[in-house]
Amino acid sequence: MAVTMAEISKLRTMTGAGMMDCKNALIEAENDFEKAVEIIRKKGQAVAAKRSDREASEGCVLAASKDGFAAVLALKCETDFVAKNAEFIALTQSFLDAAMEAKPATTADVLALTIGGKTIAELIVERIGITGEKMELDYYEFVQGGTTTVYIHPGNKLATLVAFAEKDAEYETIRGVAMHIAAMSPVAIDESTVPQKVKDNELAVAIEKTKSELVLKEVEVALKKAGINPAHVDSEDHIESNMAKGWITAEEAAKAREIKTTVFAEKSATLPEHKVNSIAAGRMAKFFKEYTLVEQKYEGGGEEAGKITVKELLAKKHLTCIAFKRVTLNQE
Repeated sequence: MAVTMAEISKLRTMTGAGMMDCKNALIEAENDFEKAVEIIRKKGQAVAAKRSDREASEGCVLAASKDGFAAVLALKCETDFVAKNAEFIALTQSFLDAAMEAKPATTADVLALTIGGKTIAELIVERIGITGEKMELDYYEFVQGGTTTVYIHPGNKLATLVAFAEKDAEYETIRGVAMHIAAMSPVAIDESTVPQKVKDNELAVAIEKTKSELVLKEVEVALKKAGINPAHVDSEDHIESNMAKGWITAEEAAKAREIKTTVFAEKSATLPEHKVNSIAAGRMAKFFKEYTLVEQKYEGGGEEAGKITVKELLAKKHLTCIAFKRVTLNQE
């Protein structure tokens, strides 16, 4: 059955599908537009099923703020080419607009929102059929407060949301804090709000690192007392290489191996617990200073940048940060 360009254009406007997809759908549906739309929809489902095992590592991150509510979402795809496509960005924006209007609580709630009579989940499947790439709504976060603001880094791969208790907060200051969060990636507002799981993990790492450093220091002392350069025997590869170069003898290599084994075992079993805990506590204090928002040096631009902490900035501006979110698709 012949299909006119006007009919193809009409179906393309209705679905956003490519010219050939629209033409083939109309031919198959014998010019029945409702059937043609269904054919294109099913094609999207079929493509989605085929691409389900693929990795969607690119995408578009957008954010918005209005009346004390701010939201960010990320629509992911497989390639940067699709991520930068104007239609893909517009689709992401339409999802964000719907979320800003409905203020959903979860990603599942976002997917259930309708735009033009179709759910966002259905619109994603349709878009998969058009591009042939796997797509998924991977992130949805929101904050609420007296004042909220957002920052979207150029390229649409990173965005931050920040909420403050106070209403009508100064725009330049709150935007600067949002930019700071984008750049410095804090894990929480302050020490008290760091998730316990993160604290436990960091403390475990700090304790193990401390133990390792203390034991290795004792091993180095023992090697030096035996007249062996620790740098020449710090690994089996180095031992073999330095023996071949004549820098150490076979006897020295054997002695080094014996010292490393016996001293390591002995010192690991006798490390003073109070010393380990004290050093680990110092590492934790450094972690909180480097990775909690209020303790970080402010890097959000302006004359205060690099001179004061975020805590000092907020106090100066009479602001209280009550929540923030940071969403990125970049490898960090």
